[in-house]
Parts: sequence; C-alpha cells; structure tokens
Amino acid sequence: MKPTTPPQGPMPQRVACVHEFAMRFTSTPRGARLARRLVSHRLHAWGHPYASPANETVTLIAAELTANAVRHGQVPGRDFGLRLMETGGVLRVEVADTRAEKLPIRGTPGPYGESGRGLLLVDALADDWGVAPRPTAPGKTVWAELRLPVSGATA
Repeated sequence: MKPTTPPQGPMPQRVACVHEFAMRFTSTPRGARLARRLVSHRLHAWGHPYASPANETVTLIAAELTANAVRHGQVPGRDFGLRLMETGGVLRVEVADTRAEKLPIRGTPGPYGESGRGLLLVDALADDWGVAPRPTAPGKTVWAELRLPVSGATA
C-alpha cells in the first residue's frame, strides 16, 4: 500500500539514463500543454507508442505536475523545467519551479470541487513520487516514477 503522504527529502539516486529529455517552458497554461504534448511525443520516439499504457500514464502524470507548476509554483517572469528520463526499466518525470515555500499537498476535494484531484491522480498512477528542493536554484522539484513491465514490453 502506498503511503498517504508523498515521500519527502532527497530524490532517489540516479542511474545511467537510457533516454533523457529536458526543456524549460513558460509558466502559462500554454507552456503546460506544450510540455504534456512533448512528453507524449518523446515517449513515442523512445519506443512507447502513443496508445501504450506507459505513454498514457506518464503523459497524464506530466500534465498534472506541469499544471500544478503553473497554478501553484509560478513566479512572474520565471519558467518551469521539465525532465523526462528512462533508466533501468523506470520512466521518471520531474517538474521544477521556483516556489520552494509552496509544497504540493495531496488533499481531499469536496464532491463538487473543480480542482484538487491532480495529486490524487499522480499518487494513484505513479509507483513513487515526491518533492525535493532544487540543489542549484531556489524552488522545488516534484518527481514521479513509473516502473515498466519486467518483460521488456513497451505496450
């Protein structure tokens, strides 16, 4: 069973990447949409077809994290960063913004609330996720990981 709160503290140690993609985007809804689309395209190029569970799941996770960066982590004039990696059977997405004081909180939205479900989705879909301070700049990085099937199948 997953913990009820995301793990806090340092991000897990990195192993050698098979694939990596990183880019900065404007902290706007348009920037978040572009990031989501590029994640899906990049995963497809890495051998995870558009309709595959891995592509759809990681794209949805990236959409939630980038939307949160725009909505809750925006500082005027500052971009957010996205990094997508595939390492040792794990797909990892990281979204960095410049608001260190606004940590993500997985809440319980009301039945008629129009927001507040993004981190619930991330928690349900990701095998692991958390938040860590950015080591070289002010802000935080929210990350999520999805383990790929052991069989090596990408679909």
